[in-house]
Amino acid sequence: MERPEAEEVNSNECENMSRKKEISEECEANTMDSLLEMPFATIDTKDDCGLTDVPQINLEGSEENEWISKDQIKKKKKKHKGYQPNYFLSIPITNKEITGGIKILQNAIIQEDKRLAKAMTSDGSFHITLLVMLLHEDEVNIGVDALLELKPFIEEILQGKHLTLPFQGVDTFGHHVGFVKLAEGDHMNPLLEIAEAAKRTFQEKGILAGESRSFKPHLTFMKLSKVPWLRKVGVKKIDPKFYEKFISHRFGEEVVHRIDLCSMLKKKQSNGYYHCESSIVIGDKNGGEPDDAELVKLSKRLVENAVLKAVQQYLEETQNKNKPGDGSSVKTEEADRNGTDNDNRK
Repeated sequence: MERPEAEEVNSNECENMSRKKEISEECEANTMDSLLEMPFATIDTKDDCGLTDVPQINLEGSEENEWISKDQIKKKKKKHKGYQPNYFLSIPITNKEITGGIKILQNAIIQEDKRLAKAMTSDGSFHITLLVMLLHEDEVNIGVDALLELKPFIEEILQGKHLTLPFQGVDTFGHHVGFVKLAEGDHMNPLLEIAEAAKRTFQEKGILAGESRSFKPHLTFMKLSKVPWLRKVGVKKIDPKFYEKFISHRFGEEVVHRIDLCSMLKKKQSNGYYHCESSIVIGDKNGGEPDDAELVKLSKRLVENAVLKAVQQYLEETQNKNKPGDGSSVKTEEADRNGTDNDNRK
């Protein structure tokens, strides 16, 4: 008589275990989505949790060694947990050939699965992340100063040359984040040097910036974490078949002309680009019309120059009027001319 109850208990236990497993998998997937959005090369779960440098537990060793290892793991996890970037250095991608090609790619994927439409990166926000950082509200000005101090280092790296970034092919981070690849070439070394200089400059200002992972520049065009409910309806990965036609596609080249300090959390601009605290111009923009940020800066410079010129002119006129003897010398010259005229008449 008790067997049905026992079976019912076992059934409930199995159901609870299944539910716990499902929740665990979902949490792990969400964590991976967040980590995979970061602009770094080695996407390793152990490394992301800060376990890479921790000595492995020796099963044959003492309990003391095991306790030390676990304590190190806890400290590293705590340190990693406390660092949540909210700002980043962005290289905006504005070449219409590239952005147009990405739109074609996005539409092709949406045609395969319309549910992925909201997972696409919006127009105007295409960029390469150069560095991520944590800035509190009272540290934003420090970040702006660091960006300005970065410019001469970049100019020294580039030596007056343009930095051109060619984009070719498509790949993913763990099938969760889709991105257009930066092709290999001579541009990679200076770009990596700039990224390292940026990390060093911001860290010297006391800003928590960068990560221990190697930097892998990429151009994100979609990420599943933008739409959490996709996982609930069975969409857990980006199917490679959706973008197989673009595996070797050449999207075009972008000449780096600007680096922006952007917020991840503040409201985006009307053109879809991120809220920008400050920018530095790298060389001359190659072709095309100036964007909104450049027009604003140009207008400010024109106004400042006009005001400065008017002030200088006013000061010069005031100084000339106040010079001693100016008035008498003018009168003497006029008297001399009048005397000469009278002598001629006589």
